Order: sequence, then C-alpha cells, then structure tokens
Amino acid sequence: MLTSDFDYHLPPELIASEPLPDRAASRMMVVDRATGQIEHRVFADLPQFVRDGDLFVLNDTRVVPARFFSNDGTREVLRLNALTPTRWRCMIRPGKKFRLGHTVEIGEAIGRVVEILENGDRMLEFDRAVDVARHGHLALPHYMEREDREADKERYQTVFAREEGSIAAPTAGLHFTPEVLAQIPHTFVTLHVGVGTFQPVKAEKVEDHIMHSEHYSLSEESAARIREAKRVIAVGTTATRVLESVHRKHGRLVADEGETNIFIHPPYEFRVVNALLTNFHLPKSSLIMLVSALAGRDLIMRAYAEAIKERYRFYSYGDCMLIV
Repeated sequence: MLTSDFDYHLPPELIASEPLPDRAASRMMVVDRATGQIEHRVFADLPQFVRDGDLFVLNDTRVVPARFFSNDGTREVLRLNALTPTRWRCMIRPGKKFRLGHTVEIGEAIGRVVEILENGDRMLEFDRAVDVARHGHLALPHYMEREDREADKERYQTVFAREEGSIAAPTAGLHFTPEVLAQIPHTFVTLHVGVGTFQPVKAEKVEDHIMHSEHYSLSEESAARIREAKRVIAVGTTATRVLESVHRKHGRLVADEGETNIFIHPPYEFRVVNALLTNFHLPKSSLIMLVSALAGRDLIMRAYAEAIKERYRFYSYGDCMLIV
C-alpha cells in the first residue's frame, strides 16, 4: 500500500488545541466493522457498550516534563531518555551546529555533548541533575501551536497515570473520568510513548517505513485477565501495540517487558485485540494505518470524512472513536 492512501485534508479549525472542561463530554463515533454503520454518541455512553466477558486494557504511563530550554534561549532540548539523572539522550534544536564537546546550560546544570548518534540524537552528560520540576515543560504536540500551561500538568495526564516515562500522553485514555472507569471491567499495561508517535510515515510504500521503538511492560496479573476475556478492547494504539507485540514474541500473552517497534498496518491479523477505543489521528501516520488494519482502510477513511463533516475535534485533546 502507498502512504498516500492514508492521507486526508483536515480543516485547521478542527484541531483541538484546548481540552474540554469535562473529559467525558467528548464525542464518540462508534464504528461497527461488521455492518459498516457509523453512530454518533458521547464518551460518557461508553459503559452502554460493555458486553459480558469484556475487558478494557488501558495504558497507565505517566507523562513527564521532557522539554527544556537553555538559559540563553538559543537551544531547545527534548529529553528522549534519561539513562541516569545526569546522562540524557536528547533531540536538540537547532542541532546541526551543536557538536561534540559543545555545552548547554539549563538552570544550574551544564550539559556537554559526549556522543552524537547515527540519527542525530545527542547524548548529554550534565555536571549535576537538572531541576526538572523547575525547568521542565510538557512537550505538547506541535499541532497545538501553543506552549504548555499549568492546567496541562493535570489535563494532559490520564486519571489513572502512574508509571512515569512518556513524552506524550496515551490520548485515548484522556477521556476517562474515575466515574466512567469504575463502570467498566479493566486492567493496565504500560507503554512509554515516544516522540516517534507523531512522526509521519515518509516512505512512499508503507512497508518501507522504519518504526520507532518504545518501552513496554505487561504484568502476569494483567496477562492472565486478558487471556480469560471474551472480548479485549484496547484503549489506544499504545495498548494495542503492547498486546500484539507480546503475542507475536511469545505466541501467547505472558508477563513481559522490553522494547517494541511493531508496525501494524493493512493487511494485519490481530491476535489479541478485538475492539479499539482511539482518537482521530494525523494523516499518513502509523496510527491511522493501525486503525485501518483493524477496521479496513475504506471504512476508516469514510469514518474520518464523516467526522470532518460533523465537525468532530481531532488529535490529542479531541474526540474519540470506538471500533467494534
């Protein structure tokens, strides 16, 4: 398939740069794969779709402040991975002239480039730990076209976030309130969302795309519950990637932890996930390809056209889709 097969035009005003005051007030498009029927509901209706034997699987990762600015304002540092409190793998902007041995000051800490990796990432070694609480910012997606604010610290987290490590939020989970969560059978996995989530597929042919890697973990308790479920509903593409990765690796669901670069696109036979709750995704992204693998490209593109017509809100702070 061609990457261009997953392109669509989105009016800019439909990009949600601000969250709704009530998480559960988001609209929810319900897409039935068997009939092709599209229904318009609100997220608070989700418990009405629960069947006997269902299990929702949510990603409990917690977003950490990963964006930093140099004291002189000339450098932006995106921390991809903190190997230790003082050794970071980073993306730096502008980075072309930021060479081996060059330094950046963030608060009282001075970081030096000790390695330049093949893809251009920099390894920084600081002389002391950076005061993350004081100098760190949430790395909101670029399409929001705004800086993070104090309110985002709470709103750009799921209400069940607990395992620190994500650069970006698992956005399908942002709709849940404690009240809705209490009404559905659920369990958790962890996948720390990386910056690669937002990168478009640049290869002309879908299968030529090189997928980014992300860290995941699945407990034995969750694996056992998922094995017993009649229908597994993944909350988000991140939970989907964990479940399908573990099954591909072991042939069944077992407790596991590691890195996954699984790239799910049509045609793909799902081994674990039966249904999916997900947000609306960027054109030509690996995420829209994943949902197309589950529901079929034609149905998904028709659903997206319907969402645009009905003025749904798109992307991280936007509305959602339940694929059954």
